Amino acid sequence: MVVLERLKNCCNQFGASIFENAPGRTKRPQPGPGLRARARDNLALHCATLWAIASLWSLTATAQVSREYQLKAVFLYNFAQFTDWPASAFANDKAPIVIGIVGADPFGSALDATVHGETIDGRPLLVERYARPADIKPCHMLFISQSETRHVDEILKIVKGKPVLTVADTDGPATAGVMIRFVVANNKVHFRINAEAARSASLTLSSKLLHVAEVPPTGKATP
Repeated sequence: MVVLERLKNCCNQFGASIFENAPGRTKRPQPGPGLRARARDNLALHCATLWAIASLWSLTATAQVSREYQLKAVFLYNFAQFTDWPASAFANDKAPIVIGIVGADPFGSALDATVHGETIDGRPLLVERYARPADIKPCHMLFISQSETRHVDEILKIVKGKPVLTVADTDGPATAGVMIRFVVANNKVHFRINAEAARSASLTLSSKLLHVAEVPPTGKATP
């Protein structure tokens, strides 16, 4: 878990300043200590993205998988931070944000450790695991593991019309309808967003999230 803690610390220390000094952005007056701390938390996504894109993995193949999914766990947490669900998606104001994993779980304890003790708008985060598509229960984010790539169409039918943020561990023709797809290229982690699919599910993705993602033009598929 050393890598995960290092990533979290990096986000907490530098997340706010990255956005404040980004080219083309107007520098705003410095907020008070409370707001500044909240800003560091809310802007962790950008730091996590820079870490993932800039870092080259020099570990063995087995260790690379572990580090990859520690990074992806932090990404999932930040996807939740930068997504707005309709009020109807929750039973009450304190209902948890449920992150579901369908298929083989590649995270081990990394995702549970990432969201443990965290809240978003007063809501705790809960991780659930579904062995197969038929086991999927109501959730707010659904991570589709590589083992379920051949079942993506079935999974999307199950959540169709529901405010569920879908995230695929692979990018390709089979997952084109998924809202967020992870891409690993040249030992770097990126992600692509299908903004139209998110809008169709009544989800609002923050402009900050769209800013650091690859968003293909409407109607055009990713290569």
